[in-house]
Amino acid sequence: MKLAEFYRDKKVMITGHTGFKGSWLCVMLSSLGARVSGFSLGIPTEVSMFEKLNLTNEIENDFRGDVTRKEQIRDAMEQVNPEIVIHLAAQPIVLKSYRAPLETFQTNIMGTACVLDCIRAMHCVRSGLIVTTDKCYKNKEWIWGYREIEELGGDDPYSCSKACAELIANCYAKSFLSAGPCRIATARAGNVIGGGDWAEHRLIPDIVRSASAGKPVVLRHPASIRPWQHVMEPLYGYLLLCERLYENGNQFAGAWNFGPAPLQYADVGYLAEKLCSVLGCDIICEELAEKQAQEAALLSLDSTKARNLLGWRPTLSLDQALSLTAEWYRCDADGQDLLKKTKEQLAYFVEQIRAEGAV
Repeated sequence: MKLAEFYRDKKVMITGHTGFKGSWLCVMLSSLGARVSGFSLGIPTEVSMFEKLNLTNEIENDFRGDVTRKEQIRDAMEQVNPEIVIHLAAQPIVLKSYRAPLETFQTNIMGTACVLDCIRAMHCVRSGLIVTTDKCYKNKEWIWGYREIEELGGDDPYSCSKACAELIANCYAKSFLSAGPCRIATARAGNVIGGGDWAEHRLIPDIVRSASAGKPVVLRHPASIRPWQHVMEPLYGYLLLCERLYENGNQFAGAWNFGPAPLQYADVGYLAEKLCSVLGCDIICEELAEKQAQEAALLSLDSTKARNLLGWRPTLSLDQALSLTAEWYRCDADGQDLLKKTKEQLAYFVEQIRAEGAV
């Protein structure tokens, strides 16, 4: 694949590399031959994919620091001289953002500004990708997908902070980086699933923990429709986008959606029942009597831009994504080699891309 030729020996820095998406991205980039460095505050969950796969041995540098401390990011970048920076570090949980709004704003807003300010000073950086979320859009409960030109917003602290991160990225791109070698893009994806996620208040980890403990799953919003996709799908889009930014500059700067196909949209209750069936366990799904926080009932993305200009499109069906996810967690429960399993699933994904005739 062209990406393997492009990323071979490229210096890539990932912020938030110890998280769920960051760990998968480390595996994908190292498999492509990239020289990967990570910057993270620490291990974000009690159980972590990063530690289970021993990913410190898969990357060149494992820096620990606070994304809101510009001097710490700068020191790490100066040691690496990265050509590509992918910013994932964030406080990513909606419910936690209600409990800790200032922490959420500090991490997601000022953390993004600090990363961008360091990129501004590093003339070696050619591609800068700021990863946000589909929740950065002002949600009007439309039945059609949001395009990159739609209004930004966010009524909860998490969504608001990510909309602000989008504005900050655009500001730095237009005010400071338009005349230099680096181009900035933002990436918006939906709800990702896959093996290795142990975050709080996320559906798949909650189901896995409940299955292991033999307890019922408690659903907050079973009727809410979400755009589910395997984590490899948007990460593949991020890698395509960074390559295009590097080679073609302004043509690929700006905002990009990486959402699933319409058939991958499903309500929370359906997904929970499907995964419980795949895992082969009896779990009772119970709706909470009282909602603890306001969440949107409907949210979908229009990824036409990524399809037409990047050649990216969703590859795995929802059933495939669920099967891969269940297989990964079963492998973990059986004490198998998780790094090997992760790379096997990545190889399967690549074959599916080839079979689809995608880039």
